[in-house]
Amino acid sequence: MNTTLEKFSGSTPSKALFSIMIPSWNNLAYLQLCINSIRKHSVYPHQIIVHINEGKDGSLDWIKTQSDISYSFSKENIGVCYALNSCRNLASTEYLVYMNDDMYVCPGWDKPIKEEIDRIGHKYFFFSATAIEIKAQSNCSLEKNFGNNIESFHEAALIESYNCLPMQHWQGSTWPPNIVHKDIWDLAGGYSIEFSPGMYSDPDFSMKLWKLGVRTFKGIASSRVYHFGSISVKRVKHNAGYSKFISKWGITSGTFSKYFLRRGDVFDGPLEELPIPWNVHAKNYIKRIFTALTDH
Repeated sequence: MNTTLEKFSGSTPSKALFSIMIPSWNNLAYLQLCINSIRKHSVYPHQIIVHINEGKDGSLDWIKTQSDISYSFSKENIGVCYALNSCRNLASTEYLVYMNDDMYVCPGWDKPIKEEIDRIGHKYFFFSATAIEIKAQSNCSLEKNFGNNIESFHEAALIESYNCLPMQHWQGSTWPPNIVHKDIWDLAGGYSIEFSPGMYSDPDFSMKLWKLGVRTFKGIASSRVYHFGSISVKRVKHNAGYSKFISKWGITSGTFSKYFLRRGDVFDGPLEELPIPWNVHAKNYIKRIFTALTDH
Protein backbone atom coordinates (compact mmCIF):
# COMPACT_ATOMS: atom_id res chain seq x y z
CA MET A 1 0.00 0.00 0.00
CA ASN A 2 1.31 3.41 -0.97
CA THR A 3 -1.15 6.16 -0.19
CA THR A 4 -1.23 9.75 1.02
CA LEU A 5 -3.69 10.80 3.70
CA GLU A 6 -5.46 14.15 3.60
CA LYS A 7 -6.66 15.40 6.99
CA PHE A 8 -8.91 18.18 8.23
CA SER A 9 -9.84 19.14 11.79
CA GLY A 10 -13.42 20.37 12.06
CA SER A 11 -14.91 22.66 14.69
CA THR A 12 -15.28 20.32 17.67
CA PRO A 13 -17.75 21.39 20.39
CA SER A 14 -15.90 22.81 23.39
CA LYS A 15 -17.43 20.26 25.77
CA ALA A 16 -17.37 17.27 23.43
CA LEU A 17 -17.60 14.02 25.39
CA PHE A 18 -16.72 11.32 22.83
CA SER A 19 -14.70 11.25 19.62
CA ILE A 20 -16.86 9.14 17.30
CA MET A 21 -14.68 7.53 14.60
CA ILE A 22 -16.49 6.31 11.48
CA PRO A 23 -14.69 4.57 8.60
CA SER A 24 -16.64 4.90 5.34
CA TRP A 25 -16.16 3.46 1.86
CA ASN A 26 -18.34 4.92 -0.90
CA ASN A 27 -21.40 4.71 1.33
CA LEU A 28 -22.70 8.29 1.28
CA ALA A 29 -26.41 7.76 1.95
CA TYR A 30 -25.77 5.54 4.99
CA LEU A 31 -23.00 7.84 6.25
CA GLN A 32 -25.35 10.83 6.10
CA LEU A 33 -28.08 8.90 7.92
CA CYS A 34 -25.61 7.79 10.61
CA ILE A 35 -24.26 11.28 11.20
CA ASN A 36 -27.70 12.87 11.19
CA SER A 37 -28.83 10.37 13.83
CA ILE A 38 -25.82 11.27 16.00
CA ARG A 39 -26.63 14.95 15.67
CA LYS A 40 -30.32 14.40 16.39
CA HIS A 41 -30.30 11.73 19.10
CA SER A 42 -27.21 12.40 21.24
CA VAL A 43 -27.69 13.81 24.72
CA TYR A 44 -24.14 15.20 24.85
CA PRO A 45 -22.04 17.05 22.27
CA HIS A 46 -19.46 14.88 20.52
CA GLN A 47 -16.61 15.16 18.07
CA ILE A 48 -17.38 13.33 14.81
CA ILE A 49 -14.44 12.00 12.79
CA VAL A 50 -14.82 10.22 9.45
CA HIS A 51 -12.26 8.45 7.32
CA ILE A 52 -13.27 8.52 3.67
CA ASN A 53 -11.96 5.60 1.64
CA GLU A 54 -11.89 6.60 -2.06
CA GLY A 55 -14.94 8.89 -1.83
CA LYS A 56 -15.95 8.22 -5.44
CA ASP A 57 -19.65 8.43 -4.59
CA GLY A 58 -19.57 12.08 -3.51
CA SER A 59 -18.87 11.34 0.16
CA LEU A 60 -15.61 13.32 0.11
CA ASP A 61 -17.30 16.33 -1.46
CA TRP A 62 -20.12 16.13 1.08
CA ILE A 63 -17.86 15.75 4.12
CA LYS A 64 -15.93 18.85 3.04
CA THR A 65 -19.14 20.87 3.41
CA GLN A 66 -19.62 19.73 7.02
CA SER A 67 -17.58 22.18 9.07
CA ASP A 68 -18.27 20.38 12.34
CA ILE A 69 -16.78 17.07 11.13
CA SER A 70 -13.09 16.19 11.20
CA TYR A 71 -11.99 13.81 8.49
CA SER A 72 -9.14 11.97 6.85
CA PHE A 73 -9.14 10.78 3.25
CA SER A 74 -7.28 8.19 1.21
CA LYS A 75 -7.59 7.80 -2.56
CA GLU A 76 -7.64 4.04 -2.17
CA ASN A 77 -9.54 1.83 0.26
CA ILE A 78 -7.08 1.30 3.11
CA GLY A 79 -9.53 -0.73 5.19
CA VAL A 80 -10.95 -0.37 8.68
CA CYS A 81 -7.72 -0.78 10.69
CA TYR A 82 -5.74 1.96 8.96
CA ALA A 83 -8.86 4.15 8.82
CA LEU A 84 -9.49 3.95 12.56
CA ASN A 85 -5.85 4.63 13.38
CA SER A 86 -5.99 7.66 11.11
CA CYS A 87 -9.11 8.91 12.88
CA ARG A 88 -7.38 8.48 16.23
CA ASN A 89 -4.83 11.11 15.22
CA LEU A 90 -7.64 13.65 14.92
CA ALA A 91 -9.39 12.77 18.19
CA SER A 92 -9.49 15.45 20.87
CA THR A 93 -11.53 13.86 23.68
CA GLU A 94 -10.82 11.29 26.39
CA TYR A 95 -13.07 8.60 24.94
CA LEU A 96 -12.93 6.98 21.50
CA VAL A 97 -16.03 5.45 19.92
CA TYR A 98 -15.75 3.19 16.87
CA MET A 99 -18.99 3.22 14.89
CA ASN A 100 -19.90 1.73 11.51
CA ASP A 101 -21.32 4.03 8.86
CA ASP A 102 -24.35 1.76 8.40
CA MET A 103 -25.60 2.36 11.92
CA TYR A 104 -28.37 4.64 13.15
CA VAL A 105 -28.14 5.66 16.82
CA CYS A 106 -31.36 5.61 18.82
CA PRO A 107 -32.41 8.51 21.08
CA GLY A 108 -30.22 8.94 24.14
CA TRP A 109 -27.75 6.24 23.06
CA ASP A 110 -24.83 8.04 24.71
CA LYS A 111 -26.38 8.69 28.14
CA PRO A 112 -26.16 5.09 29.45
CA ILE A 113 -22.54 4.91 28.28
CA LYS A 114 -21.66 8.09 30.14
CA GLU A 115 -23.36 6.71 33.25
CA GLU A 116 -21.35 3.48 33.03
CA ILE A 117 -18.11 5.43 32.67
CA ASP A 118 -18.95 7.50 35.75
CA ARG A 119 -19.92 4.37 37.67
CA ILE A 120 -16.79 2.34 36.95
CA GLY A 121 -14.40 5.13 37.94
CA HIS A 122 -11.29 3.92 36.05
CA LYS A 123 -9.97 3.56 32.50
CA TYR A 124 -9.72 -0.21 32.21
CA PHE A 125 -13.01 -0.99 30.47
CA PHE A 126 -14.42 -1.75 27.05
CA PHE A 127 -18.09 -0.98 26.46
CA SER A 128 -20.37 -1.70 23.50
CA ALA A 129 -23.81 -0.40 22.63
CA THR A 130 -26.45 -3.01 21.75
CA ALA A 131 -27.31 -3.38 18.08
CA ILE A 132 -30.77 -4.05 16.71
CA GLU A 133 -30.42 -6.08 13.51
CA ILE A 134 -32.71 -7.57 10.90
CA LYS A 135 -31.10 -10.93 11.59
CA ALA A 136 -29.18 -10.98 14.87
CA GLN A 137 -25.53 -11.80 14.07
CA SER A 138 -24.88 -12.95 17.63
CA ASN A 139 -26.59 -13.28 21.02
CA CYS A 140 -25.23 -9.80 21.83
CA SER A 141 -27.71 -8.15 19.47
CA LEU A 142 -31.48 -7.81 19.23
CA GLU A 143 -33.48 -9.07 16.27
CA LYS A 144 -36.13 -6.80 14.79
CA ASN A 145 -36.68 -5.75 11.19
CA PHE A 146 -37.00 -2.01 10.70
CA GLY A 147 -35.81 -2.20 7.10
CA ASN A 148 -32.85 -3.79 5.32
CA ASN A 149 -31.84 -0.62 3.46
CA ILE A 150 -32.45 3.11 3.51
CA GLU A 151 -35.35 2.84 1.07
CA SER A 152 -37.22 0.44 3.36
CA PHE A 153 -36.08 1.98 6.67
CA HIS A 154 -38.98 2.41 9.12
CA GLU A 155 -37.45 5.21 11.16
CA ALA A 156 -40.63 6.24 12.94
CA ALA A 157 -41.37 2.65 13.99
CA LEU A 158 -37.82 2.26 15.32
CA ILE A 159 -38.05 5.46 17.36
CA GLU A 160 -41.38 4.35 18.80
CA SER A 161 -40.30 0.86 19.90
CA TYR A 162 -36.49 0.58 20.11
CA ASN A 163 -36.50 0.68 23.92
CA CYS A 164 -39.33 -1.87 24.26
CA LEU A 165 -37.18 -4.79 23.10
CA PRO A 166 -36.07 -6.81 26.17
CA MET A 167 -32.33 -7.10 26.77
CA GLN A 168 -29.93 -7.32 29.74
CA HIS A 169 -26.39 -6.00 30.02
CA TRP A 170 -24.16 -8.63 28.46
CA GLN A 171 -20.60 -9.89 28.66
CA GLY A 172 -18.08 -9.74 25.84
CA SER A 173 -18.03 -6.22 24.43
CA THR A 174 -16.21 -6.38 21.12
CA TRP A 175 -18.34 -5.17 18.24
CA PRO A 176 -19.01 -1.53 17.32
CA PRO A 177 -20.31 0.79 18.45
CA ASN A 178 -17.70 0.38 21.15
CA ILE A 179 -15.90 2.80 23.42
CA VAL A 180 -12.52 2.83 25.10
CA HIS A 181 -10.43 5.44 26.90
CA LYS A 182 -7.78 6.98 24.67
CA ASP A 183 -4.95 5.91 27.01
CA ILE A 184 -6.03 2.27 26.75
CA TRP A 185 -6.34 2.56 22.97
CA ASP A 186 -2.82 3.97 22.77
CA LEU A 187 -1.37 1.31 25.09
CA ALA A 188 -2.91 -1.36 22.86
CA GLY A 189 -1.55 0.33 19.74
CA GLY A 190 -4.94 0.81 18.09
CA TYR A 191 -6.27 -1.67 15.56
CA SER A 192 -3.72 -4.14 14.20
CA ILE A 193 -2.94 -3.49 10.54
CA GLU A 194 -1.99 -7.12 9.91
CA PHE A 195 -5.75 -7.77 9.97
CA SER A 196 -6.41 -5.32 7.12
CA PRO A 197 -8.86 -4.71 5.62
CA GLY A 198 -10.46 -5.62 8.94
CA MET A 199 -11.89 -9.10 9.41
CA TYR A 200 -11.08 -10.41 12.93
CA SER A 201 -9.57 -7.06 13.94
CA ASP A 202 -12.39 -6.69 16.50
CA PRO A 203 -11.58 -9.79 18.60
CA ASP A 204 -7.88 -9.03 18.14
CA PHE A 205 -8.36 -5.58 19.69
CA SER A 206 -10.27 -7.15 22.58
CA MET A 207 -7.47 -9.66 23.11
CA LYS A 208 -4.94 -6.83 23.24
CA LEU A 209 -7.08 -5.14 25.90
CA TRP A 210 -7.27 -8.43 27.83
CA LYS A 211 -3.47 -8.66 27.79
CA LEU A 212 -3.37 -5.13 29.22
CA GLY A 213 -5.49 -6.22 32.16
CA VAL A 214 -8.92 -5.05 31.04
CA ARG A 215 -11.56 -7.34 32.53
CA THR A 216 -14.74 -5.29 32.16
CA PHE A 217 -16.11 -5.99 28.69
CA LYS A 218 -19.69 -4.80 29.08
CA GLY A 219 -22.44 -4.58 26.52
CA ILE A 220 -24.85 -1.86 27.59
CA ALA A 221 -28.43 -2.96 27.01
CA SER A 222 -30.03 0.49 27.07
CA SER A 223 -27.60 2.07 24.59
CA ARG A 224 -29.06 1.07 21.23
CA VAL A 225 -28.34 1.46 17.54
CA TYR A 226 -29.97 0.06 14.43
CA HIS A 227 -27.50 -1.80 12.22
CA PHE A 228 -28.34 -2.31 8.58
CA GLY A 229 -25.78 -5.09 8.40
CA SER A 230 -22.19 -4.86 7.19
CA ILE A 231 -22.94 -2.89 4.02
CA SER A 232 -19.24 -2.39 3.23
CA VAL A 233 -18.00 -5.80 4.42
CA LYS A 234 -20.16 -7.49 1.79
CA ARG A 235 -18.23 -5.67 -0.96
CA VAL A 236 -14.64 -6.10 0.19
CA LYS A 237 -12.26 -9.01 -0.39
CA HIS A 238 -11.82 -10.72 2.98
CA ASN A 239 -8.47 -11.28 4.65
CA ALA A 240 -7.52 -14.59 6.31
CA GLY A 241 -8.31 -13.17 9.73
CA TYR A 242 -9.34 -16.46 11.31
CA SER A 243 -5.92 -18.01 10.67
CA LYS A 244 -4.11 -14.79 11.53
CA PHE A 245 -5.80 -14.72 14.95
CA ILE A 246 -4.73 -18.31 15.67
CA SER A 247 -1.16 -17.62 14.57
CA LYS A 248 -0.94 -14.50 16.70
CA TRP A 249 -2.64 -15.66 19.90
CA GLY A 250 -2.44 -19.47 19.81
CA ILE A 251 -6.20 -19.98 20.14
CA THR A 252 -9.22 -19.43 17.93
CA SER A 253 -11.34 -16.31 18.25
CA GLY A 254 -14.21 -18.61 19.22
CA THR A 255 -12.24 -19.97 22.17
CA PHE A 256 -11.40 -16.43 23.23
CA SER A 257 -15.04 -15.33 22.95
CA LYS A 258 -16.37 -18.31 24.93
CA TYR A 259 -13.77 -18.88 27.65
CA PHE A 260 -12.38 -15.39 28.14
CA LEU A 261 -15.06 -12.87 27.13
CA ARG A 262 -18.08 -15.15 27.78
CA ARG A 263 -19.67 -13.28 24.91
CA GLY A 264 -23.44 -12.95 25.24
CA ASP A 265 -23.73 -14.13 28.84
CA VAL A 266 -25.65 -11.87 31.22
CA PHE A 267 -23.21 -9.35 32.66
CA ASP A 268 -22.26 -10.23 36.24
CA GLY A 269 -19.13 -8.19 36.81
CA PRO A 270 -15.46 -8.23 35.76
CA LEU A 271 -14.38 -11.34 33.90
CA GLU A 272 -12.16 -14.19 34.98
CA GLU A 273 -10.71 -16.68 32.53
CA LEU A 274 -12.73 -19.89 32.56
CA PRO A 275 -11.02 -23.31 32.62
CA ILE A 276 -10.59 -24.52 29.05
CA PRO A 277 -11.49 -28.22 28.57
CA TRP A 278 -8.70 -30.52 27.41
CA ASN A 279 -10.48 -31.30 24.13
CA VAL A 280 -10.68 -27.55 23.32
CA HIS A 281 -6.95 -27.23 24.10
CA ALA A 282 -6.34 -30.14 21.74
CA LYS A 283 -8.42 -28.60 18.96
CA ASN A 284 -6.59 -25.29 19.32
CA TYR A 285 -3.24 -27.10 19.19
CA ILE A 286 -4.21 -28.92 15.99
CA LYS A 287 -5.45 -25.69 14.41
CA ARG A 288 -2.21 -23.91 15.37
CA ILE A 289 -0.16 -26.64 13.71
CA PHE A 290 -2.37 -26.68 10.61
CA THR A 291 -2.23 -22.88 10.31
CA ALA A 292 1.56 -22.87 10.69
CA LEU A 293 1.93 -25.50 7.96
CA THR A 294 -0.45 -23.85 5.51
CA ASP A 295 1.02 -20.37 6.01
CA HIS A 296 4.35 -21.45 4.57
